[in-house]
Amino acid sequence: MESPAAISALSALAHPGRLGVFRLLVRAGPDGMAAGEIARATGSLANTLSANLNILAAAGLVSARRDGRSIIYAAGYDRMRDLLAFLMEDCCGGKPEICAPLAAVASRPCAAEGASC
Repeated sequence: MESPAAISALSALAHPGRLGVFRLLVRAGPDGMAAGEIARATGSLANTLSANLNILAAAGLVSARRDGRSIIYAAGYDRMRDLLAFLMEDCCGGKPEICAPLAAVASRPCAAEGASC
């Protein structure tokens, strides 16, 4: 990942509403959630949620697909992994114990059944 893409992703996540939506979608797993479910789960107004999802989508952090009359949103796990790898790329300065707690978190089983962590 290049710096401009990382900045775009971090900027998209630098808002409480968008971060909450993204974390909800990460927990939901690869099947994602309908926009209405996301709105109910987060207490978001439709226009606010739509704007937040558009920003996350532009950063590659969520994708959308139509299922009948619903729009289903799912976390962009590849982009999330790329961002985390970018942030960790030069970690530790030769001291792996610094990053060991993060590796432990990354290796834990996901709480959400079927989640792609």
